[in-house]
Amino acid sequence: MKQAKLEALFEYLPKSKIKAGDGLDGGIYPFYTSSENQTRYLDEYQHEPGCLVFGTGGKASVHLATSRFATSTDCIVIRPKARYKVDATYVFQYFKGNMHVLENGFKGAGLKHISKGYLSEIQIPYPEDLNDQIRIARLLGKVEGLIAQRKQHLQQLDDLLKSVFLGMFGDPVRNERGWEKKPFSTLLLDIQSGKSPKCEARSAIIDEWGVLKLGAVTSCFFKEEENKALPENERPSIRDEVKAGDLLFSRKNTYELVAACAYVFSTRSKLLMPDLIFRFVFRDDAEVNPIYMWKLLNAQSQRKAIQSLASGAAGSMPNISKANLREVLLPIPPLALQNDFAAIVKKVEDLKSRYQQSLTDLEALYGTLSQRAFKGELDLSRVPLLTRQPEGEQTMAIEPLPPHTAEIAINLPNTEFVLTALENPEQRPALLHQWLEAYRGQLGDTPFSLERFMAAAQTRLSELHPGTDFELGPDDYEHIKTWVFDALATGKLMQAFEDDENLIKLRKRSDQWGSW
Repeated sequence: MKQAKLEALFEYLPKSKIKAGDGLDGGIYPFYTSSENQTRYLDEYQHEPGCLVFGTGGKASVHLATSRFATSTDCIVIRPKARYKVDATYVFQYFKGNMHVLENGFKGAGLKHISKGYLSEIQIPYPEDLNDQIRIARLLGKVEGLIAQRKQHLQQLDDLLKSVFLGMFGDPVRNERGWEKKPFSTLLLDIQSGKSPKCEARSAIIDEWGVLKLGAVTSCFFKEEENKALPENERPSIRDEVKAGDLLFSRKNTYELVAACAYVFSTRSKLLMPDLIFRFVFRDDAEVNPIYMWKLLNAQSQRKAIQSLASGAAGSMPNISKANLREVLLPIPPLALQNDFAAIVKKVEDLKSRYQQSLTDLEALYGTLSQRAFKGELDLSRVPLLTRQPEGEQTMAIEPLPPHTAEIAINLPNTEFVLTALENPEQRPALLHQWLEAYRGQLGDTPFSLERFMAAAQTRLSELHPGTDFELGPDDYEHIKTWVFDALATGKLMQAFEDDENLIKLRKRSDQWGSW
């Protein structure tokens, strides 16, 4: 492996004068700011693809620009020097796997910043053979793509449950279905809380007592690893031990995080509640399924209503009292309907646990491969080398469709004024909806594929308007995602786990929820 300073391998491009606030929700070209995520656009570009973009303020971030783009004044843009054989994608992967190198450069009081001088001095290890750089970037990019896919699947499953909840019960605050509302106090036998002794900074190991931190519930999912070890001289309160089936609630936190509720599907033993977390104990005759209650209390409108009950002295975290909680009115549908919903939740959570384990394994693999790659310890002979396009003509690589799916044509209807509709934000969803319904009708036993639909839609657009350069983009993906969740909620599509491929696929369905 060779090594050189960043300033020796890259040249700095002129700094932008455009403010971050000038970015648009939609536009032709990506607009990068100091944010970790690129979400803004402009209709004019500043630079060609193949550059790295660093955010200079707040939190460390790096982007690889794969198309023409623009940046705000809060960014530093670099591109490889022509006389050096260095691949921008490889260096991008180096920073992604070593973000601490960038994080260490953020200095200053208040909002921290990274300087051009600091970036210039960073030492970049790289193979002398450019093809080896490309192979490393491809390998790490593949794993990174799988990680992003797993995260997307987890988010889609969470979104699915939200959609199913609203479809079965409606908005809990508006209560359009007219469910009987009952005070929380009539459902509860007790609201319990634990103790918060002074604990050690480390997490408890197996067979050692630990006390939960607020982070165990603030994501609205139980995380047993979020705990601190109980000192040996402290006697644990057995009554406060967390058990499977508990419903936990954060009574004190910031206004954004207070009132988070987490259901405990399973847990290791010897974990205790702190005094900042409540445990709800329901009456035997309350006819309440705790899993329904978990999703009810976390529903956006219901949680906001409960968060409004939080109060506290100046300088302290907001707190929700037991007395205020007991007065909250909650919609209670028939227990049978709650149980049906809980059965769906359990199946989805089982799928999520598989994806979460896969995600954990992939992240560990990425870390191992990254460290070995940048030390020159990987055998790259078996990593295929993609053919690169000429400089200035690079595009994002798209994997070819499997032969059995590529043979299946998708025929989208010829809708009058297609281009006009697509260019009108108010008309575009209706046209995409029409095309999606046509696609769904042609699926047969073939799984729904976002990529195939987008490709078919773009092809159909080119056929109807050969001279246009209009392209479907991120906003269209959001319209399609909305349609998919509606189709899942109404029974037009179903999610099925394919054991042989370890994937969730969307398929046509005509039956009800029981066919998962």
